[in-house]
Amino acid sequence: MSTTSRLDRTRPAPAEAATARPRRGPRSSPTLNFWLFTGPFLIGLVIFVYVPIGWSVWLSFFEARFTVTPDKFTGFANYRQMLDNGNFTGALLTFTVFAALIVPTTWALSLGLALLVNRIRFMRAFFRSVFFLPTACSYVAASLIWKMSLFNGVRFGLANTVIGWFGVDNIAWLADPDPPWYWLVVVTARLWLQSGFYMILFLAALQNIPQELYEAAAIDGAKRGWQTFRHITLPQLRATSTAVVLLLLVAAYQAFDEFFNLLSKTTWGRPPLVELYYMALGQNQDYGAGSAGAVMLTLLICVVTLFQGRLMGFGRGEESR
Repeated sequence: MSTTSRLDRTRPAPAEAATARPRRGPRSSPTLNFWLFTGPFLIGLVIFVYVPIGWSVWLSFFEARFTVTPDKFTGFANYRQMLDNGNFTGALLTFTVFAALIVPTTWALSLGLALLVNRIRFMRAFFRSVFFLPTACSYVAASLIWKMSLFNGVRFGLANTVIGWFGVDNIAWLADPDPPWYWLVVVTARLWLQSGFYMILFLAALQNIPQELYEAAAIDGAKRGWQTFRHITLPQLRATSTAVVLLLLVAAYQAFDEFFNLLSKTTWGRPPLVELYYMALGQNQDYGAGSAGAVMLTLLICVVTLFQGRLMGFGRGEESR
């Protein structure tokens, strides 16, 4: 028998070679897998987010008292009503000031904690967990602790006990708007609750900075500390800082839980969401005016966020900065 005939016998038949290839069934389609994984999320997003937003915009142009299916079109009357409402416009102005206070404070505290944890050489995971744990606490529970234990208006509160050691009289932290001591209570509660989350973001960004930059700076004679932080660390954190500032701005205007639990029985210091809550779910149940206020609050958040992003160069390439 010749060598050619032996090779022909050992060579697989075309049909057998075709059956050896893996078959691509319908489940292996990338498009099908994409919709299987994202479909439930997109359906929930449309039903629970986009539909309510569209419904709220639609209600803002109708007279909707005690009903969410109105039939009397009023145009921009609800918007004029909310702009003439001194409590709502005052809340918008107050929380613009609140955002100007809480955003840089939280940014500085979160960055300081991240720098501290990043430089620790022992028990780094422990300190990182300690600073991050408050983010898992409920805003309602933290507000009640701040209100009933730390900043209680009587002499048994922790804050009044501490200042009493220095001969200072008791302060009604949440009962008197002049001076506005309630801002200290609200700001400290929010700092404690959210600084750990943004610390993690800054810590991840710090760990991604190449060490070669610091080594090159040391060779060039740069001093460790403020000089390297200003010229190396801070520019490398530009993208993370922009994202943190934008998130803080949105969260500041959406503040509700701590204000509602700390200042629920007062008419001053209410955030916009609390005003909308009483407008829509109060005695009048004016869903049209409440929806108009929600639309204006959303537009204000978008304008402030876009302005801040533009100011910090969000979305621009490195070469255009």
